Amino acid sequence: MSGIYIHIPFCKKACHYCDFHFSTSLKYADEMVEAICREIKMKKDRIGDQVGSIYLGGGTPSILSEAALQKIFDTINHTFSVDAGAEITIETNPDDLTAQKLKELKKLPVNRFSVGIQSFYDEDLIWMNRAHQAREAEDCIRRSQDAGFENLTLDLIYGYPLLTDQKWLSNIQKAIELEVPHISAYALTVEPRTALAHAIKNKKQSPVNDNQSAAQFVILMEKLVEAGFEHYEISNFAKPEHYAVHNTNYWKGVDYIGIGPSAHGFNGQNRYMNPANNAMYIETLGHNKLPEMVEELSLNDRFNEYVMTSLRTMWGTDLQKINTDFGKDFLEETKYNLKNFEDKDWLIIDGDKIRLSQNGKLFADHIASELFIVEND
Repeated sequence: MSGIYIHIPFCKKACHYCDFHFSTSLKYADEMVEAICREIKMKKDRIGDQVGSIYLGGGTPSILSEAALQKIFDTINHTFSVDAGAEITIETNPDDLTAQKLKELKKLPVNRFSVGIQSFYDEDLIWMNRAHQAREAEDCIRRSQDAGFENLTLDLIYGYPLLTDQKWLSNIQKAIELEVPHISAYALTVEPRTALAHAIKNKKQSPVNDNQSAAQFVILMEKLVEAGFEHYEISNFAKPEHYAVHNTNYWKGVDYIGIGPSAHGFNGQNRYMNPANNAMYIETLGHNKLPEMVEELSLNDRFNEYVMTSLRTMWGTDLQKINTDFGKDFLEETKYNLKNFEDKDWLIIDGDKIRLSQNGKLFADHIASELFIVEND
């Protein structure tokens, strides 16, 4: 089933490492919600199947009022056929998940939280410029579970200068003890035009250490698998049958529409992108025009995307699918490129399936790029 992604471009404050599109001012929140609802209606015919997942990301969607969120969900339900068992996720920050906020969220169709924990150490959260404190991180998870929200995923970050291996082990253990069914963990990356990039450039902050990130990724894999989690995508771990439906559909190439400034959509052939500009987004939709740009994907583009996304998952890249969807030439070139890895233990080839070994997961992007096809006549 198709998916809907909605980008809510508001946050309380700017994290030092974040390059996502957002504003720390809610001055135009009402106009933004109106524009989002208008875009939803204008994309009524983009997806024909039932909607199987809705994901509110950002930004921090939980910063919106109950009324604003309800208006968005009402518009979706009046415009599309949403499956009764659809996964409906909202990204939240620990400081937003108060007892009152949980009561409000209970009235909405939301059935899954993605909680931006990042660390259970105050000094780390201060370094990141996060809005919450460590005690709120643990408390909000338990409070959510007590309120009946058990389908939770939490985010952690590793590979930053303050994070020793011992602290990282402690963060992982705390996440396990909280008994959440899903954990996402990301290596810190230094993105251009962020406060972190500026601090590193001016030698006020140490650069990220790739060896540290790799070592902490290995610790993560070992500890979570040992605790009963399946490593089903490079950055994602789940208890059996608790895979993120929405994100898994991204990796499997399922159609979805993107709503909101900076949001992307995909129809199986082309990608649609909204501008990362709140004023432009609101103004364009105010004139009943879609603000999107279209990226036409060639057959090579679609093949490379399939390799890049599928190889990151535990299901792997399917040679039979390559043959069926892209043709014999792509299949033969893929088999030829696989020879580059014969003397390495990075890949597991099981019949028609190609999967990353644990060592291979450390080099996922490099391996995928080696399998890309640049030209195919």
